[in-house]
Amino acid sequence: MNGKHILVLEDEPIIAFALEDMLIEEGATVSVFSSIEQAREGRANETFDYAILDVNLHGSKSYPLAYELKADDIPFAFATGYGDAEHPKELANSVTITKPYSIVQIRAAIESLESASER
Repeated sequence: MNGKHILVLEDEPIIAFALEDMLIEEGATVSVFSSIEQAREGRANETFDYAILDVNLHGSKSYPLAYELKADDIPFAFATGYGDAEHPKELANSVTITKPYSIVQIRAAIESLESASER
């Protein structure tokens, strides 16, 4: 993750700060957003290598942003307490990290995204 810029979409501040700290310790630059609208504004001004998206954001889903990232070839992983069973069919094979997660799971997810983007 050294030198990579990662978009984090997470509506729970404690989880967002913990994830940000983990990623920074791994050498990443991190931009945290708490809503899809904020993340879209951030994307308009910054370039990202990867994204980690909380699926549930105050009652709505992050899938619209996932579709945008997919269209722009920006690898992403979902972070959720519900597993990958609820993802739409088009996103069913997306990398998914189950909450609560550890840095080991985050590393594995980023490595999986890197491998997929190299193909």
